[in-house]
Amino acid sequence: MELNAIYVLVAREFKKFTRERSRLISTIARPLLWLFLVGAGMSRLVSPKAGMPYTQFIFPGILGMTILFSSIFSSISIIWDKEFGFFKEILAAPVSRLSIVVGKGLSGTVVSTLQAAIVLMLFPFLGLKLGPLQIVEVMLIAMAMSFCIATFGIVLATFYESYESFSVIMNFIVMPMFFLSGAMYPVKLLPDALAFAAKLNPLTYGVDALKNVIFPLEEGPMSADFSMATDITVIVLLSIAFVAAGSKLLGRKG
Repeated sequence: MELNAIYVLVAREFKKFTRERSRLISTIARPLLWLFLVGAGMSRLVSPKAGMPYTQFIFPGILGMTILFSSIFSSISIIWDKEFGFFKEILAAPVSRLSIVVGKGLSGTVVSTLQAAIVLMLFPFLGLKLGPLQIVEVMLIAMAMSFCIATFGIVLATFYESYESFSVIMNFIVMPMFFLSGAMYPVKLLPDALAFAAKLNPLTYGVDALKNVIFPLEEGPMSADFSMATDITVIVLLSIAFVAAGSKLLGRKG
């Protein structure tokens, strides 16, 4: 029963994604704008002695941005379900709140990972060379990162009852998460206060893990800020914490 409930939630979100062409288009359009417009412009301000072209440096961050927006968007489905009464039916089903959170988290993970895979195919156009093992590692990190952010979005969604109120997250939480993730500039170069905030950001460790895989030999200011072991440990622990918190909060709603 529990596994069947998780499967239904995942399949439902996947079908919604495949039917919405706008989400498929935005998957490609947003990264292209950031890579070739913002990245190209910022590359004029970054010293060529930094170690790599700026467009290559922000590529892991653009993957992280794709996952962030997609995962948070998937949690918005909870708000829609609340408004149309479907969420009450989910809570009334004879399944645990844990299964609901895991199902919703995995549904966001599947969609986000697919979108990340599409963006990853841009790497040859940036002059990057990734081997098969690196591509597999990137996708595994994308999956773990997607689940972490999706469950974080579920926790946030439990506090809102309407789409209008939840939309404020896009301005006050999502964008600061992106800019304080090391996506656009190394965390090690941030002022102390901003560096501290970045270390509290779940996305920081996902982006950094991608840097560890994509730029394994890079040293200096453009290199990864933490070790791979630190990145993975934080992502796993935060995922567990968000699942537990989401289960408890959904229990109260029930």
